[in-house]
Amino acid sequence: MNLIVGTAGHIDHGKTALIKALTGTDTDRLPEEKQRGITIDLGFAELDLGDLKIGFVDVPGHERFVRNMLAGASGIDVVLLIVAANEGVMPQTREHFEICRLLDTAAGIIVITKCDLVDEELLDLAKLDVAELVENSFLQNAPVITVSSKTRGGIDELVNSISQVAQEISPRVRITTARLPIDRSFTVKGFGSVVTGTLASGEIGAGQELDLWPSGKRVRVRGVQTQNRAVDKAFAGQRTALNLGSVDHSEISRGMVLSEPDALIPTQIIDASVEVVSGAKRPLRSRQRVRFHIGAAEVLARVHVLKSKGEITPGENGYVQFRLESPVVAVPGERFIVRSYSPQTTIAGGEVLDAQAQKHRPRELTNTVDFLERLKQEGKRPLDLCRLFIEAAGESGVGFRDLRAKTGYTSEVVEQVLGDLSRTEIIMRTETHFIATEAYASLKKRTIDFIESRHAKDPVAGGVSREATREHIFKFAAPDLFNSVIATLQAESRIVAEREIIRSAKHTAEFSDSQKQVLNQLRYIYRADNYEVPKLDEALTAAAQATGIDAGQARKLFQIMLSSNEVVKITGELYFSRAAIDSLISKTRGFVSQSSDRLIDVSSFKELAGISRKYAIPLLEYFDREKVTMRLGDKRKVN
Repeated sequence: MNLIVGTAGHIDHGKTALIKALTGTDTDRLPEEKQRGITIDLGFAELDLGDLKIGFVDVPGHERFVRNMLAGASGIDVVLLIVAANEGVMPQTREHFEICRLLDTAAGIIVITKCDLVDEELLDLAKLDVAELVENSFLQNAPVITVSSKTRGGIDELVNSISQVAQEISPRVRITTARLPIDRSFTVKGFGSVVTGTLASGEIGAGQELDLWPSGKRVRVRGVQTQNRAVDKAFAGQRTALNLGSVDHSEISRGMVLSEPDALIPTQIIDASVEVVSGAKRPLRSRQRVRFHIGAAEVLARVHVLKSKGEITPGENGYVQFRLESPVVAVPGERFIVRSYSPQTTIAGGEVLDAQAQKHRPRELTNTVDFLERLKQEGKRPLDLCRLFIEAAGESGVGFRDLRAKTGYTSEVVEQVLGDLSRTEIIMRTETHFIATEAYASLKKRTIDFIESRHAKDPVAGGVSREATREHIFKFAAPDLFNSVIATLQAESRIVAEREIIRSAKHTAEFSDSQKQVLNQLRYIYRADNYEVPKLDEALTAAAQATGIDAGQARKLFQIMLSSNEVVKITGELYFSRAAIDSLISKTRGFVSQSSDRLIDVSSFKELAGISRKYAIPLLEYFDREKVTMRLGDKRKVN
């Protein structure tokens, strides 16, 4: 079993000395730390207890370095809340405790250090002090171990206590994508770029490709280490070091995240539930600028409180949207900490609900809060979380890649869930997207209603253009959804789609006597035996003059003939009847049927059709486009 244990507590309360007593490792590695005698950055150590392998994360206790503490705190399973017996609970003890509580740390042990410096009375006072701090929290019933790192008194008892607590920790689930928040990066001579972090989920192996977020750069894992040993693969919950190829050290910084390829998408808008700490000096208010800590990252953000009064008072919970000034990657259920911009103090923490959120309009507030409440209460299982996000996508649907990013699940989990949802007919799957069955039915109804409304406005028209339908009903939907709905409605015999025109299956154009006369006149011009037709404008003018109708009406009626494939466009101004074209194709194929090469030249085609070069060339080029013929130099091969 692998366990990550982190320290928490005030400066100079013996955190680093305790880790050294436990592991023999001095986690203060920086020259400045040695010189000043305080921890400034994260330190790491290991302890191998056979079946239990512990990775220790030592954090700085000074208030100026809380941002460094937060970079390591998010990955721990067990916290050692350290209180010096000679000082008791101090300001950073309280802040570190609040941070661990808000991060929903699984378990912890209270460690009273420097016991060799005090008598029993002071020791009891320190215990009472810390008991008051952790009352009604996850540490209320935690073991309390008194130690002296100097004399090693209580160290063995602490090791045993850690082992016991480890048995109560649930193993990390492996349904989420491999994700490594980077808390250190450096260069090793002869190896190149190296990063470290606590593997939050999944597994990472040597030779694997990963995405480096938020840049999106694809990198390759040259080597993997855990417990200072080279391994083939690292698993969730392990302190992990990766030697990376295809990336320079200068391109990597603390707070970046490594993940499986194409699994996550950077975001700058996050919907979340928050708890404002009871000790905060003021409410969390809309438009407040804050420091948002997630994983090992710190970014500035603006808060938008999702309630009418626009604030959450100290000690209260609520829903907010964070609009980040820099992109991060996040997944539902991930914990975060909020600190005030200045002065920097911890004011809130919470849980990511929708990491790919959109800006909300004031009138959508009630629906937004209802949806977030459902995510918080119902979205614990993969099936329910996927269903909720697909339903929320409405008529836009959601693609597989986006659904993976929104949920954080592995591709195998998402595929299985989508299969289960499809079988229950809760969702529908098109070629590229997933959509709730109700939303799909709504798209079908709105499409039919739109087409029929256009028929009512213009009963003469043969139908509605595909583009008009797409723009009016499917403006924000994927092209695949439009194609699917049209195909479904056709299969149900509710519409007829002919090339670029769609009409209701019940619709028949209604023409007045004068309109019928124009149609008859146009049909005479574009009759089956006419291969020398006038240009379109000339044909429309002739039909209009013969019937007394205006040219605009004549053009509209011609469009009906074109939409119904009664006439065919050859060039921008040259049209032929469909019957004439079909007849000419038949004659051409018959002409070459007796020759082995099936070739015809322009001269033979002109003679066959009884037309001039003015018509022959455009017709042959049309045949080329339609794959009736294929040009070979000065001749054409007839297919």
